[in-house]
Amino acid sequence: MAPELLYEVRDHVAYLTLNRPKVLNSISFELDQELAQRWDEIDADPDIWVAVLAASGDRAFCAGADISGGAQANPNRLSLGGGLTGVGGSLRILKKPLVVAAQGYVLGGGFELAMCADIIVAADNAQFGLPEVRAGIIGDSGVIHRAVRQLPYRVAMAMILTSERLPAEAARAYGLVNEVVPAADLASAAQRWAEKLVAASPLAQQAAKEAVRIGIDLPLPTALGMRYEPIELYASSEDVNEGRKAFAEKRVPIWTGR
Repeated sequence: MAPELLYEVRDHVAYLTLNRPKVLNSISFELDQELAQRWDEIDADPDIWVAVLAASGDRAFCAGADISGGAQANPNRLSLGGGLTGVGGSLRILKKPLVVAAQGYVLGGGFELAMCADIIVAADNAQFGLPEVRAGIIGDSGVIHRAVRQLPYRVAMAMILTSERLPAEAARAYGLVNEVVPAADLASAAQRWAEKLVAASPLAQQAAKEAVRIGIDLPLPTALGMRYEPIELYASSEDVNEGRKAFAEKRVPIWTGR
């Protein structure tokens, strides 16, 4: 049986690929648990600086949770990566930058999984959607809370209340995705973004991401007046000294992530 999640690390980038194309890459309980394990490994490994999440097949990035077996098949509520999305578990934020490469159907929990990314690259055939209300299903899913924060209010509410889908180009126009490319170019576009991220100081990126996470829901004066521990710790890192030396010597810095 083929693995449900493909995983490899090369050049400081962890590549994860949902590998259940026959069921639109829906998240089974087992896949959920493996994702949770991989997020922990990625955060704990100082030699992994960036993560890229993609999916097999042409039809879908992810159609959400796999409920084909009913409630008895998945006795624990899915958290889509150990709480990475905040569905059925405590909110988990990946410390490292996360790129999502999305094609085809990006629905329900799959839409939420995509919205956890820092960078989203979409194929031109991508369709983002929330099918819950048409199916008569609505719970305390985090997907609606993310949608109203990452899209204009009325755009998000139209999707939530009517299950109307958002095509890739519209998603780009509303700022939900960073780039739309032909489906055949999706993998190379995600690779290009990963290379851009790896070119920067990984510790500086992680410190900046943590500061954004803490400050984004605060009033601006409060956020500006706070001290952020990851940024203060970065000030004494080897990378900050390397950045200064590289600038003085007019060369490309060689980061170590330490």
